[in-house]
Amino acid sequence: MSVGQGTRVGFYSRSCPRVESIVQSTVRSHFSSNRAIAPGLLRMHFHDCFVQGCDASILIDGPNTEKTAGPNLLLRGYEVIDDAKQQLETACPGIVSCADILALAARDSVVLAGGPGWAVPTGRRDGRVSLDSETSNLPGFTDSIDVQKQKFQDKGLNTQDLVTLVGYTTSLQPARRLPSIAPGNGDGSRRVGLDNGSENRFDSTFFSNLRDGRGILESDQKLWTDDSTKSFVQRYLGVRGLLGLTFNVEFGRSMVKMSNVEIKTGSNGEIRRVCSAVN
Repeated sequence: MSVGQGTRVGFYSRSCPRVESIVQSTVRSHFSSNRAIAPGLLRMHFHDCFVQGCDASILIDGPNTEKTAGPNLLLRGYEVIDDAKQQLETACPGIVSCADILALAARDSVVLAGGPGWAVPTGRRDGRVSLDSETSNLPGFTDSIDVQKQKFQDKGLNTQDLVTLVGYTTSLQPARRLPSIAPGNGDGSRRVGLDNGSENRFDSTFFSNLRDGRGILESDQKLWTDDSTKSFVQRYLGVRGLLGLTFNVEFGRSMVKMSNVEIKTGSNGEIRRVCSAVN
């Protein structure tokens, strides 16, 4: 199945037919000992795609790289990608990009957290540049809805993609310290889960929290108070905490769109031998 921009489902069917099973088993192994890697991998993929496209630039080590920027300091799951890459280099040396490993791992992490699966187009190549200064492209915790919509529009994504993706790349996070955005209870160092009740699980709690005025982040709560996004939140509230088929289909569709943002294919980029360093 062709998706466009040079990616397609089954890109490695001949060159590395076990790629998806290797990534899946690696993610499952790490998830069994640390469930927090599921939201970590999903959010890492989101952060990668919004900065120079989905090219695994988030994985590059070094001073002043994306990894060192403030919005990325709490990302987790790098060891999962490194583990999968090492196994794939043994099975199919020099074939599978780190960008594709990250896209596959993000999908597998959602499934392990109880969410839907989707067919992941592959064929991306890895970027050679990673700059912390580029992370201003990421949606911020205090961004207005208009600013968030513009940042998504700049990546070819629409308002529905915004509500669909931001909710679950933000809310599926373990407890963390939020010094400048914690609720107004006077305790800015309090550690809170961003989904306030279902961290590391894929359900409708995030959206019901917004309806009840209990969104943790200012930018999240605005999804309920702004007319242009509220209707999507209402659609996703679900029944008895379940998101339902509509959200599952739309989430997978939005993830595929995001995973094709500004990708490198063909002769652009490279296939890194090690995900944390350019060749």
